[in-house]
Amino acid sequence: MKQWMCMNCGYTYDPEAGDATQGIEPGTAWEDLPDDWICPHCAANKESFELEED
Repeated sequence: MKQWMCMNCGYTYDPEAGDATQGIEPGTAWEDLPDDWICPHCAANKESFELEED
């Protein structure tokens, strides 16, 4: 699965891990995150993330 990095703090959202801090189940794709989901490290919104290139 593709991973997304926060350009503010460097946190990487890994869909395989999800985000337990906000109740996001493992296996949740980036596109399926709620629009109001925020970075668990710095509270940046989804627009602050960029797709990590392989």
